[in-house]
Formats: sequence, structure tokens, C-alpha cells
Amino acid sequence: MPARVWQMQEVGKVSHLAGSGRVIVKLSRAVPEGGVLYDSKSARVAKVMELIGPVRSPYASAAPLTNNTRRLAGRRLYAEAAR
Repeated sequence: MPARVWQMQEVGKVSHLAGSGRVIVKLSRAVPEGGVLYDSKSARVAKVMELIGPVRSPYASAAPLTNNTRRLAGRRLYAEAAR
């Protein structure tokens, strides 16, 4: 069986950092709970803990996987898409 090839696709933009320390992401594509989010350099930055908001305009509440969360504000995030 051939190995899977992974490609990154943009899934949203960081809206803000919550007081709880979570990263709030305005999603443009569906991401499953537990999915890992990456920055433009393919570094793991957050893990989706829950999806919130209306179905037509969802947000993700994600636990940061980096100590430098302030640099994430306003950044576009990506997820792996199987090809």
C-alpha cells in the first residue's frame, strides 16, 4: 500500500487569545476536534479542543502547543489534508 501524501490547506485565521489561554480561530474550512493546526512554516501551534459558534460561521477553541502564543494573533493557520 502506498504511503499517504499530506498537503497543508488553510483552515482559518486566529481571531484572538482567550483569557483561559486558548487560541480562538475563525474557521474557513472544517477541522475535526483533536485536529492539529500549523503555522505557515509547518510548525505545530495548536490542537482543536472544541468547535463553537453557529454552523455557518464556526470557530475553534484550540489549546496552544507553543509558549509563544502572542505571535499567533491574526495569523492564518493550516491543517493536513490527505491527498
